[in-house]
Amino acid sequence: MTAPPEEFADDAGHELAIEMMRRMLRVRLFEEATIALFHAGELPAMVHLSIGQEAAVVGACVATETSDYMTGNHRSHGHPIAKGAGLGALMAELLGKETGVCGGKGGSMHLADFSVGSLGESGIVGSAIPVATGAGLAAQVRGSGQVALCFFGDGAASEGVLHESMNIASIWKLPVIYFCENNGYAVSVEASESLSVPDVAIRAAGYSMPGTVVDGQDVLAVYRATRDAVRRARAGDGPSLVEAKTYRFHEHAYGLVVPQPYRDQKVVESWFDTVDPITLFHRRLLDWKVATEARLQALRDEVQSEVDAAVEFARRSPFPPPEAAYTDIYSEVSA
Repeated sequence: MTAPPEEFADDAGHELAIEMMRRMLRVRLFEEATIALFHAGELPAMVHLSIGQEAAVVGACVATETSDYMTGNHRSHGHPIAKGAGLGALMAELLGKETGVCGGKGGSMHLADFSVGSLGESGIVGSAIPVATGAGLAAQVRGSGQVALCFFGDGAASEGVLHESMNIASIWKLPVIYFCENNGYAVSVEASESLSVPDVAIRAAGYSMPGTVVDGQDVLAVYRATRDAVRRARAGDGPSLVEAKTYRFHEHAYGLVVPQPYRDQKVVESWFDTVDPITLFHRRLLDWKVATEARLQALRDEVQSEVDAAVEFARRSPFPPPEAAYTDIYSEVSA
């Protein structure tokens, strides 16, 4: 047996560890359910899965508060789930139902749940980066103490909007955490072929902010790195860049022809045994005596029941009426 890390050393720490596992399971089992729905012909489009990247999104989100802002990207299920969003309205959105978080109009790539600070996600690469930067500015102007957690991938790391945003955030010391989920591929383009540096975090130096590289399969390591960046942001010391090296277990979008030629399929299959963040954390919790096998199985069963209920809620929900196409187009603001 190994002594647990200080974060998990007492009862409160045990609860933190269980919450991390719960959220990773919520992401994984939610997305496994979407795979089943896809094969059943119930999903109207392909989906971009976070399977393999759960530790990165959960470790980062657990380091923030519910009131803090968060923006995601096209691989969008994991972000609001990791932030604590309810599963029913998210699943309903995937099925295009009226009870979805965006009224069934956004779908898989455009989830938003303002109740947990999730400002929205988009299929346009890098488009949420300035949104998070603006949210950080708003928090600074209001003096609310909030921070903005901004997720993007290695593909977006070369978008001009990231560099523009980091530049102004550094100048104004905005409370923003730029979080790169580097899974090694922008669709099918290997990161080494599209990035001029081995680590995206190196670029932080050009904007006078800390840049940290972390193992994206280790939820505790991600939590620690993001927690430090959050503390720095709340203290008024400005933005940080955190890069989590992670793995995308499935194709860029589930439903593409597989296997794709750019990856060795045998290597990809081995990841489920060697770098699966849930399996790794499961083993550590047992080794640290933070949880028993029975407790972890009960937790998985609880989450599976929650996911099953979300699927049934989505199935029972109505589609939006045709006239709803003309609502939510703009907002009227009184003078």
